[in-house]
Amino acid sequence: MIGASYATEKRQVEYTDAALDKLSDGLAAALPGSSQIGFAGASADEKRLLVVSSSDIDPGMTYLFDKNGGKLEALLPVRAGMDGRKFGEMKPVSYKAADGAAIPGYLTLPPGKTSVRGLPAIVMPHGGPSARDEWGFDWMVQFFVARGYAVLQPNYRGSSGYGEAWFGKNGFQAWPTAIGDVNDAGRWLQAEGVPADKLAIVGWSYGGYAALQSQVVEPALFKAVVAIAPVTDLEALREDARYFTSYTLYSRFIGTGPHVSAGSPARHADRFAAPVMLVHGTMDQNVAVRHSRMMNDRLKDAGKPVTYIEFDGLRHSLSDSAARAKMLSSIDGFLDSSLKR
Repeated sequence: MIGASYATEKRQVEYTDAALDKLSDGLAAALPGSSQIGFAGASADEKRLLVVSSSDIDPGMTYLFDKNGGKLEALLPVRAGMDGRKFGEMKPVSYKAADGAAIPGYLTLPPGKTSVRGLPAIVMPHGGPSARDEWGFDWMVQFFVARGYAVLQPNYRGSSGYGEAWFGKNGFQAWPTAIGDVNDAGRWLQAEGVPADKLAIVGWSYGGYAALQSQVVEPALFKAVVAIAPVTDLEALREDARYFTSYTLYSRFIGTGPHVSAGSPARHADRFAAPVMLVHGTMDQNVAVRHSRMMNDRLKDAGKPVTYIEFDGLRHSLSDSAARAKMLSSIDGFLDSSLKR
C-alpha cells in the first residue's frame, strides 16, 4: 500500500510513501493547470512510473517519469483530438431540498458564462445509486456544455460517500427522497434563472431511472427526459437476478412493500408529460435491455412521445466510439427539438 484516497469536494490522496508524496507534489507544480496526479503503473524496479494528470477542464495526459535523471516524457493523451478545445469548469455547489436538507452537487457552465440565467440546463443524476459524482473531467457533461447547456449533477440522498445517514435505505427503497432531491435540483436551477421551458433531465443506469421516475412524481418539471440503460421496473430488476448467487443481495437492496410498484416508472406511463428518449445496449448485464423495451412499449401504449435507440451487442457502458457518437448526436437533436432551441 502506498496511500489512500478519499473524496470531499475533490478527490484527495494521502500517501504513506513519503517519496511518492513528494513526487506527486512536484509533478503537480511542474504541470501548470493540472489539479490531479495519479500513478497508473510502474516498472518492476519502480524506477519508471506511468503518471496521469487531469482536471475538470483537462481530459488528461499520460506521462512516463524516469527517476534516473527526473525526466518526464509525454506519452498519450487520455482523449485524443481535444487539443485547443475549451471546457467548462466544474464547481461544487449546494442547494436546498424541500425538507431543508443541503444537497451537494457540481455545476458546470459553458466557457465564458458566470451564471445559469437564461441558459438551457440539464439535471444529470448519477448512476448507482450506491455511487457519487466527483470533481474531474466528465465527457458527457462537457459535450452538453459545448452545446450551450448548464449541467447540474446532484449527489442526492441515497448516494454513497457521505455517510450512513445520507445513504439511508438507498435510492431504491427510499426513492421518494432521492427523486425529491433530483427534482429539487431542477427547481433550484429555475430559481437561479433557467427558463422553465428549457429544463431537461439526462441520466444513465440509476440516473436514467431517476430521470423517468421524476416524471411520475412531477410531470411538469422537466420538458425532456433522456434515460440511458435505465431501470424501469423494480420487481423486474429483482427477477433479473433470480438465477444468480446475487439474488438475495439484490432482493434485500430493492426491498418489499408499496414502494416497489409506486417506484416503477414503467407502471405509470400514463403520468408522463414530457417526450422521452431511451437508449440501451442488447448485451447489458447490469440492467437487462427488457427494461427499456418495456418502457418504450408502455409509453407508446399510453400515447406518449418516445424515441428508442438500441445498440446491438453492447453492454451497460456502451463502450464503443461510434455508438457513443451516435448516441450523443441523437440526444442533442432530441433535446433541441423538445426544448425548441
